Amino acid sequence: MKKSHILILVVIAAAIGILMTTSADVSQYVSFKEARELAAEGKNTKVHVVGRLPRSGQQIMGLEYNPTLDPNYFAFTLVDTNRIAQRVVYFNPKPQDFDKSEQVVITGAMRNDVFVADKILLKCPSKYVEKDVKGATASVN
Repeated sequence: MKKSHILILVVIAAAIGILMTTSADVSQYVSFKEARELAAEGKNTKVHVVGRLPRSGQQIMGLEYNPTLDPNYFAFTLVDTNRIAQRVVYFNPKPQDFDKSEQVVITGAMRNDVFVADKILLKCPSKYVEKDVKGATASVN
């Protein structure tokens, strides 16, 4: 075999290896109902769930975090896009600005009746409120 053929085979093998390792991290967006169904089937695949935090006025309902007792235990209730409420446990400290977030994306899997999150992504409200933007624009006379 020529050296160019060997080089081409090495490049193809490397590309296949890269594709195999990155495809293992791919997860899908589901609701809590679908996450429960996957867990019932015995599939422990990681999934993404998008939801909102239930609030009573400005207070988030169902929030449980006591850093003096256990700084690596954070639990809260999340309501998905189908309006199904689910208890979520995150074995890391509470993310900064969690209380200000409008929407939350969690990655993890269902275990028993609890969703165990590995990652929490927050969508915080915009820094710029419309009235502030209007007041900050220059007027032309």
